[in-house]
Amino acid sequence: MTDKDDFGPITRNRRRATITSAKSETVKLRNGATAAACDLRSGPKARESLSKNLQINEDNKQKCDRYDKMSCHKLQESMLSSASSFKNYRGILNWCVVMLVLSNARLFLENLLRYGILVDPIQVVSLFLKDPYSWPAACLVIVSNVFILVALYTERKLAMGSFSEKVGLLIYIFNLTIILCFPMVVVLKLPSITPVGGAFSLGVYTILFLKLYSYKDVNRWCRERTRAKARSLSRSLSCPSSPSASSTMQSHVSYPGNLSLRDMYYFVCAPTLCYELNFPRSESIRMGFVFRRLFEMLLLTQLLVGLTQQWIVPVIRSSMKPLQEMDYSRMTERLLRLAVPNHLIWLIFFYWFFHSSMNFVAELLRFGDREFYRDWWNSETITYFWQNWNIPVHKWCLRHFYKPLLRRGAGKLLSQSAVFFASAFFHEYLVSVPLRMVRLWAFMGMMAQLPLAWFVARFLRGNYGNAAVWLSLIIGQPIAVLMYVHDYYVTHCQDDPAIAEANLTVDRGLD
Repeated sequence: MTDKDDFGPITRNRRRATITSAKSETVKLRNGATAAACDLRSGPKARESLSKNLQINEDNKQKCDRYDKMSCHKLQESMLSSASSFKNYRGILNWCVVMLVLSNARLFLENLLRYGILVDPIQVVSLFLKDPYSWPAACLVIVSNVFILVALYTERKLAMGSFSEKVGLLIYIFNLTIILCFPMVVVLKLPSITPVGGAFSLGVYTILFLKLYSYKDVNRWCRERTRAKARSLSRSLSCPSSPSASSTMQSHVSYPGNLSLRDMYYFVCAPTLCYELNFPRSESIRMGFVFRRLFEMLLLTQLLVGLTQQWIVPVIRSSMKPLQEMDYSRMTERLLRLAVPNHLIWLIFFYWFFHSSMNFVAELLRFGDREFYRDWWNSETITYFWQNWNIPVHKWCLRHFYKPLLRRGAGKLLSQSAVFFASAFFHEYLVSVPLRMVRLWAFMGMMAQLPLAWFVARFLRGNYGNAAVWLSLIIGQPIAVLMYVHDYYVTHCQDDPAIAEANLTVDRGLD
């Protein structure tokens, strides 16, 4: 009695578990489940039912696989959509290059059929010289050595303590002011200097002005550090090159050991505007590299001259009459006609100057820092373009102008505006003085970059910003060119009957 009562609940629990297990096995068999239902107690009928269910499941799986193979749609974006991860546009780029070549070939052939061959290499000499026995621009460049020697003499006296810092600063102010004013007065007062010769000499003096300003600042920093430590420097204060086998073998110069004639003229000739006591140097001169760059310089110079004579000059001559009559439709047509060759010449000039010429000079001097430009062609903002297309000028502005203004408490916007103002001044200086007229087109064009930079950075991004940068380069430069050429023609050439007749002939040919 006691045993039966004790084991009764356990037996009932086992019966409930058995019933529950049987129900679950039945459900599994109905759903085509596995071999758990294939128990010997189920009998042959259950095994046959299970095999049928497995066969049905296998058939359904094969049907699904065949359906997946026949399916031709899936979740994906179009290749040209911005949400697509597709990035290979090489074929489109090649197509653009082919179309560009074909369109320019048509324009060039049309130009040849209309005007004939206008390229005259001998005529280029007249752009630099009016009198074969008079070389005023070259003489003006030679005179610049006086200002170089004055700067070196001043630094030596400051290093010895013969001059105070205030006296040295006054000498530098006088020297740098004369560097800008002296060539300007000579170009304006001496009729024998051609506009091209004047632009070349003024460019040399402008580069010299920036170099000597950097020379003054770096040597002053060296003296300040010397006084602060009250001992001689054991290493250079400049930014040395990254440590390597070649750099460790070179002897580093310390202040005032850098105040030598050799060091001064190396800096003057080096393709940089920022002075350092120890420049990074390459191990040797690669003659093959030198000859390749020299070949590019000669070839591209002839190409620039030929394109200017054959393509630019006729379009500019034909633009005089629409500009005088203020015919806006024809002015717009002439502007667009001038935009393509002008931009092509600008691109060739960029490669000629910043790659071929500067690498040529750097290789001869074993100058190691060859970063003369960055990927400005990928610029998505106007500011990025101006920071990367001319690295020597950008480094100078950042080191000697922008950062000193920030250290003195000026805001970023004010400092950037001051940099653009200085750049606008030098652009106008290099254009208006050789042409012997002041029109401020270059100055206003540079200052217009400030609102344009704000607009592009605020409203345009990515490819749209890059397109805006390219559009400003392609359209903005021809506008300034037409303005200056028109004003120069009205000021100097309007009364010349030969030039007026030539312009009229070209204008009839275009119309």
